[in-house]
Amino acid sequence: MLKRFGTNLTLALLVSDLVLTELALYLASYLRPRLGWGTTLISQQARLSPYVYLMVAAIWGVTFLVLSVYDAKRTLRAVDEIQVVCVATSMATLIFAGALYLSFRQVSRLLFVYFFALDLVFLLALRVFLRLIFKLLNGRSHQSRRVLIIGAGDVGVKVARMIHEHAWTGLELVGYLDDDPAKSDNGLPVLGTLAQAQYVVQTYQVNEVIIALPLRAHERMEELVQSLQKTTVNIRVVPDFFAMALFQAKVEDFGGMPLIGLRVPALSEFDRLIKRAFDLIVGSVLLLISLPIMAIIAIAIKLDSPGPAIFRQERVGENGRPFLMYKFRSMVDGAEQMQEQVNEVDKEGHIIHKKPDDPRVTRVGRFIRRFSLDELPQLFNVLKGEMSLVGPRPELPWLVEKYKPWQRARFTVPQGITGWWQVNGRSNKLMHEHTEEDIFYIKNYSLLLDILILWKTVGAVLKREGAY
Repeated sequence: MLKRFGTNLTLALLVSDLVLTELALYLASYLRPRLGWGTTLISQQARLSPYVYLMVAAIWGVTFLVLSVYDAKRTLRAVDEIQVVCVATSMATLIFAGALYLSFRQVSRLLFVYFFALDLVFLLALRVFLRLIFKLLNGRSHQSRRVLIIGAGDVGVKVARMIHEHAWTGLELVGYLDDDPAKSDNGLPVLGTLAQAQYVVQTYQVNEVIIALPLRAHERMEELVQSLQKTTVNIRVVPDFFAMALFQAKVEDFGGMPLIGLRVPALSEFDRLIKRAFDLIVGSVLLLISLPIMAIIAIAIKLDSPGPAIFRQERVGENGRPFLMYKFRSMVDGAEQMQEQVNEVDKEGHIIHKKPDDPRVTRVGRFIRRFSLDELPQLFNVLKGEMSLVGPRPELPWLVEKYKPWQRARFTVPQGITGWWQVNGRSNKLMHEHTEEDIFYIKNYSLLLDILILWKTVGAVLKREGAY
């Protein structure tokens, strides 16, 4: 949201955040004696020292800058911006709590809670309001940036679609340059050949040039850059080899030499930290709640058929590392040796290794599978760090051996108990189809998406669709 407006909007937003935070603190002190809780203890406004207000401004300013709340690359999507603001506000509030404990212990705890709630609402409301304004204006103003894409091939078309999707950022596409004038995408014209780049830039008052040529056009790219140096246009390059990267590429400094990393981790260190903390907190709560249910299921399995209650099976985890996944045994003992008798192959050669009438499933097993209760022991895998609550499903090694190269991208994040494909079809989808769902999840990962998937999992389990 900030990128097209640059430093001025960033500073304005920082100042607005600090003003709204101070306002939230003042309103919290005003509301504390007037709301229904604890009014008998406080008869007048809870006055705060001016030093508390200064402390809040310093903590919020530093925390928001350190956590990159104003980094345009992290806040382009609304869901990412909401997540960043929530995390930064929570972190600043925790620091503020520690500072109050060491200085102004007389500050009411209810006032502190009111302040946090008001501050979060104010800061999120500001960003929602700004996004609505930008969308109403359709991202077009006197500062609109006119963009020319050089190369109308696959890479250029992807760049154009991305710009169309984020039209509210103020980028206005004028067209392509390509040596094949017949190429076009969604009515966007080819304005000339590569040799006419300088003329087209000046004629159409282009501000930004994005070069999206294939690798074989390296020499042409060098000529283009040299010719465009005579203009004031900004030049950016989208290398065709970005397509070889799993999910994202990153420019890094390597001994003073800029290099492009093609295999950057799908999750940043910060995202991974938040995801792990979420798994530990929520996983521990779910495990405590489910322990009585797990005890009953274990007894039922032992009474229904011979064999252990817990089934341990080797699965492939993050980065291809094998681990033992825990499940309640839902099949007869020794069912793995009967797998080849169950496997089927569809017309396109895709393996179907699960079906609703599997003869190996026991009576108790059919019930616990229908409600996904057989997955409960995997909470122990989550606490051990071998799995996550949400992520691609850990696969069987013999199935992974049959993967195509692009399918292995699903192992770049922690594997999960539930995931995007489970809440969009569960076992009804074949292996190659749910791999596409997994890759969609990885590309669009956020903590809010994890929470949404967990919520939708409850509905998918209750509907009992696609579970067998």
